[in-house]
Amino acid sequence: MNRRTAFLSLAVLSLVIFAFPQASLAQSSSLLGTWTLNLEKSKFVPGTAPRSQTNTYQQDGQNLKGTVQAVYAEGNTITTGLMHIYDGQPHAVTGNPVYDSRSYARVDANTLVSASTKAGKLVQVANIVISPDGKTFTTTTAGILDASGRAGTNIAVYDKH
Repeated sequence: MNRRTAFLSLAVLSLVIFAFPQASLAQSSSLLGTWTLNLEKSKFVPGTAPRSQTNTYQQDGQNLKGTVQAVYAEGNTITTGLMHIYDGQPHAVTGNPVYDSRSYARVDANTLVSASTKAGKLVQVANIVISPDGKTFTTTTAGILDASGRAGTNIAVYDKH
């Protein structure tokens, strides 16, 4: 086997090992569906809790498309659109005043980490853990938490519908 054939074989094998598991993880994600924020189980920095929040995740090819609808204390509604692309690279986010892009990495089938940026500057990091039974997920978010620049750590618990 010559060097070119060996290199090509290694490249194809790497693609199979690294690309296909990501696709299958996204397609079988327990995050799919509609989730409602459980305010009783969640803990927010004073002034950062929404009145309500619903997250919806749909399959979009090999990725997940997320829509977050939140109603805040003042009564204003924010709809955030984002893509869960598990490549560790920042991808555009729409509708959120705190960040304009987010990157995701999958730790395992039920754990994700994300980093959110605004104009290229890191503003938030989050750890997302889906329960083994797939009925709840918890997001621990640290950094800038609202448009006023309030910082801290929030723990949001969501129940699946």
